[in-house]
Amino acid sequence: MIRRLWFALLRLGFHLLYNQFAWTYDAVSWLVSLGHWRHWQRAVIPYLQGERVLDLACGTGNLLIDLSAAGYRACGLDLSPYMVRITRRKLRRQGLDVPLCRGRAQALPFADGAFDAVVSTFPAEFILHAATLSEVARVLRPGGRAVVIAEARLEGRSLLRRFIERLYVITGQRGPWPDVDARLREAGLVPVEEGRGGPSLVRVIVAIKNTGES
Repeated sequence: MIRRLWFALLRLGFHLLYNQFAWTYDAVSWLVSLGHWRHWQRAVIPYLQGERVLDLACGTGNLLIDLSAAGYRACGLDLSPYMVRITRRKLRRQGLDVPLCRGRAQALPFADGAFDAVVSTFPAEFILHAATLSEVARVLRPGGRAVVIAEARLEGRSLLRRFIERLYVITGQRGPWPDVDARLREAGLVPVEEGRGGPSLVRVIVAIKNTGES
């Protein structure tokens, strides 16, 4: 009973963070990463191929800015209207004309094969839903890449870092992703590697859309 209540409160807290309290998201993510959050997000970039990149659940838009700076034709999607509003303001301040829309990961409003890569950094459990993975595969071109930052861990043994790591554990943000390889394959995405980026320890999952060739 207590466990169910705890996770119900966590879901409410995360919902508020992604919506009504989205204006605090950048500060919160900076604090819980000791300033590494944006560096962790950038760990997707070395794994990308092609030019057209969808940032799935783009949040407050920092990665969209970084992808544009790196020369990619980026596009962003998020379910939260609050996140979309913040991202639009950021892109406007940067003078960037990046397509941005609100929508669900399980019903992406894009044509088949529209992207060379789909990225998602620190996504919630929606990323492992069969409908989400099927949609990711659909909007990727054959041979396109899905690149996901699953988690990141602070290095070192300082009291503060151990405290923050403990927070990740008690909020359910640590532990293995169940059957991730099997779920990817069922959607037509072939896992090719799990990389590590920096700074700190960043878990990067990379899968390629099956080309249908034997």
